Amino acid sequence: MDKLSLKEKLDNLPHKPGVYYLKDKNNKIIYIGKAKSLKNRVRSYFQNSVPFDPKTAVMLSKIKDFESIITDSEVEALILEANLVREHKPKYNVNLKDDKSYPYIRITKELFPKAFPTRKIIHDGSKYFGPYTDVKSMRHTLKIIRKVFPIRSCNYSITEESIKKKKVKVCLDFHIKKCPGPCEGFISLEKYQEIIAQMIYFINGKNNILLEEMRKKMSKAAEEMNFEDAARLRDNIEAIENFSSRQKVVLNKITDIDIFSLAVDGDSACGVIFKVRDGKVTGRQHFYLSNVENEEKSEILKSLMQQYYIKSRYYPDEIYVPVIPEDANSLMEWLEKEKGKNINLYAPKIGTKNKLIEMGEKNAKLLMEELNIQKMKSSGYVPNSVVSLQKDLHLEVLPKRIEAFDISNISGKDAVASMVYFENGVPKKSEYRMFKIKTVEGADDFAMIREVVKRRYRRLLKENREFPDLILIDGGKGQVSSAVDALKEIGITEQPLAGIAKKYEEIYLPGLNEPQSISKGSPGLKLLQRIRDESHRFAIQYHRKLRKKRTIFSELDEIKGIGKSRKDKLLKHFGSVKKIKEAAPEDIAKIPGFSKKIAEDILKALKQS
Repeated sequence: MDKLSLKEKLDNLPHKPGVYYLKDKNNKIIYIGKAKSLKNRVRSYFQNSVPFDPKTAVMLSKIKDFESIITDSEVEALILEANLVREHKPKYNVNLKDDKSYPYIRITKELFPKAFPTRKIIHDGSKYFGPYTDVKSMRHTLKIIRKVFPIRSCNYSITEESIKKKKVKVCLDFHIKKCPGPCEGFISLEKYQEIIAQMIYFINGKNNILLEEMRKKMSKAAEEMNFEDAARLRDNIEAIENFSSRQKVVLNKITDIDIFSLAVDGDSACGVIFKVRDGKVTGRQHFYLSNVENEEKSEILKSLMQQYYIKSRYYPDEIYVPVIPEDANSLMEWLEKEKGKNINLYAPKIGTKNKLIEMGEKNAKLLMEELNIQKMKSSGYVPNSVVSLQKDLHLEVLPKRIEAFDISNISGKDAVASMVYFENGVPKKSEYRMFKIKTVEGADDFAMIREVVKRRYRRLLKENREFPDLILIDGGKGQVSSAVDALKEIGITEQPLAGIAKKYEEIYLPGLNEPQSISKGSPGLKLLQRIRDESHRFAIQYHRKLRKKRTIFSELDEIKGIGKSRKDKLLKHFGSVKKIKEAAPEDIAKIPGFSKKIAEDILKALKQS
């Protein structure tokens, strides 16, 4: 689409609420958003004066067209946005990952409903509970349901006509008290629906209400001397109480609460929802989200809540969150409309409620770590930090293999260089290298960098080995220029290279005078910092080792008549100059090649030094 037609479309946008699609050159939807005023919101994307974060800036460069849908209210726009994001999963929206794979408990819309697990939602009026991200928890719930609530499990179509004509016969489940036999009319529709209502109470965690109701029935059955029914109710009450006893009591409040927590790691996040029913945690669900880099926590939370409640269809009395989500008013108006009553939204900062959010965050962080471990085990996995670094430095090739250099010396003495090797964001110590500076006199870091870079890559050329995807230099513009010059001397001109300066964590690239700006929260920058710190640690370790060795030998060098052979024997036997000083002449004289007189001379000289 040319600029003129795009301008016309922007001019024709109404000042009304609605949803907009942003599309790329292939007419593919890359972002879906909602707006209180479509005209103001969509036009803001095409105004150069408005500053955008790096992610949005990249998205804007790809927008070639847009479409919009007008709605009657912001709430309608919110619901439509959530549904469209779920359907299209645009590249630049925060998306729930793999949400279709989670199972639900389905209660069918039939005359005599049945309950079973499913991953497929059919819009036929059936009730769905979930999704259950913890399948083990769902199976345990179903096990209690089948034990406590006698409902049918067959696939027969049972109608009033089929019952009258007795087209279906009772099966084994009826005889072992697992089914009340609706197929032959052994239970009324009213009584069966009562069992279903109790089961829904149980699934929703409303066990206090359910147990109170069941206890009344048990007492009534006992009074009427219907001891078989009373015993069955007693066993069912015990089963539900045992199930509830495993649930942690967290609040004295007898109300329904959903507690949201978040953990963010680069471009991915994990949202954890604790369900508190009648003061107890009855379940935990978690969802992974993608495309969250550079997004505010409130925006991520809004997307999580939208997409969660559209699928959950169960609305609590209160919601606790770490931060109030963006556009909270529209979000709560929608939820309250669905529930038919007020829902309170809190962002507690102290007390028990805040501790529950913190508990959720710990769970979310643990789940993110587990996900990262699973990813690393899969073949071809590239960590998010490596992908982010490629974007930050505008590299053509993923920087899977990075070699980093650092110099360590004190006023030019014991000058050394280290080279550390990272593969897929992880150090590979078998590839680490150490260099003694050979050609540079004095404290000239630029010349030292030039020497080690030239030595390293001249050797790789000679051995016909692959170069790294990125060379990282600890230093600024001068060090980067020295490294580039060294590579040019051996005929290398297209090697990706960067420098990281300690003071302001600035990134320098070859040919550019000014440092490059990378977001402080970028996983790519954090990876560079980690590599730089490791190369620095390795260089200092080697420098200290050489300095210590030089210091030791300099003390022994001052003793007349002690050559290299005797020095080596002394150090091998005692381990350090300190222990030699503490030794008796007789101890030294025991070493082959040493007499008592030589031992006394050595100790005298060491004490004087």
